[in-house]
Amino acid sequence: MSATRKIDWTTAMHELRGSRTQRPAGLLAAQGLIRATSAKRRPLVVAGAYDRAAIMSAAIAAARVHQGRTGSTWGEALSVT
Repeated sequence: MSATRKIDWTTAMHELRGSRTQRPAGLLAAQGLIRATSAKRRPLVVAGAYDRAAIMSAAIAAARVHQGRTGSTWGEALSVT
């Protein structure tokens, strides 16, 4: 019996690529927009606690921009932001 194994590298690489998590389209742009506009708006953290209203208003603004760029549904746009 042989002590070596044969590996099909093409299949192995396809399986690796398939197991990676996929970023939604526009995720990095939405994060950048929130970072850029949060300095102009209410701070997202106040007294060491997250300000949920400020976070949601920033996410909604970024979702509107994302929806305009990609034409996605509102739910998809909001989930990305």
